[in-house]
Amino acid sequence: MMLHLTQELEPPANPARFSSGPLLWLLAAQMVDAGCPPRAVVENLPRGRTRAALPHLLRALRARSYLAKGLALMRKVKAAGVPIHRHATGLAVEGTDAARALVFAAGGRAQRIETTSIALHQGVVPNQQVTRLMRADHLWDASQHCFRPVLDASGQTSVPGLYVAGDGAGIGGARAAALQGRLVALSISGGDPARIARLRTALARDAAIRPFLEALYAPAPEVLAPADDTIICRCEEVTAGTIRATVDLGAPGPNQVKSMLRTGMGPCQGRVCGLAVAGIIAARKGEDPQVTDYYRIRPPLKPIPLAELAGFAPGIAAE
Repeated sequence: MMLHLTQELEPPANPARFSSGPLLWLLAAQMVDAGCPPRAVVENLPRGRTRAALPHLLRALRARSYLAKGLALMRKVKAAGVPIHRHATGLAVEGTDAARALVFAAGGRAQRIETTSIALHQGVVPNQQVTRLMRADHLWDASQHCFRPVLDASGQTSVPGLYVAGDGAGIGGARAAALQGRLVALSISGGDPARIARLRTALARDAAIRPFLEALYAPAPEVLAPADDTIICRCEEVTAGTIRATVDLGAPGPNQVKSMLRTGMGPCQGRVCGLAVAGIIAARKGEDPQVTDYYRIRPPLKPIPLAELAGFAPGIAAE
């Protein structure tokens, strides 16, 4: 998890960052290059994560350029004099009408960083709204803590003719997305089998880093098991405790909780809260998230004006 604190959308005067993962260091390094380094970097990785990732290091060396890039980003941020707090716990944001400060514990001491703008980063997961809407099959990816569409070797989903490439198929990064896009295009067009084989080899080599990163930067326990007073559905202001209480009353899954509490029925249509709701239900019932499943997605995916619905005329070209 990572949280970024800034003062403005323009280069801030005294930003700070709280979270974990490669994107934390990338953005912090970019801020250093832009002349507005973060005032602090705060990681909440639990102790022991490096040890947990070490068994995957040998395989990760196949994609050693990512490791070199990550270490270079960390060195740049440290060389800029940015304070780095590791193994932070007890995150809390102070403020009533607006954020005023971030407080946490690190190094055996209570810490407080004043700021007026806070951006949370909990990691990156596939956006499954479109593939769910198309009724494609999905599976639970325990290493990435998310659902992703089931794909064959060519990138085709369980829906004939529907292909997915890039992070919508599972988080792999920009380079992997480009390789997947080429692979899908060649598979659809009946391209050269030798070229397809080379692309698959390159994709496997690029993906060698993923088990290491996913073990190192897996979400912290407090992210996967939020406190009862944590707001999970921001659109409808539904807390984790309310969701757990609804499960205790007999709601078997996300769609029933949605019917009872309106979680996933706001402007985001579940894009923000969906995984959290499913995870809370699965944990409360003691079952695999694959069994708990996810919201049943219905159109429209994004809010649209009633005037557009009223004026919708299938088959008639827009003027």
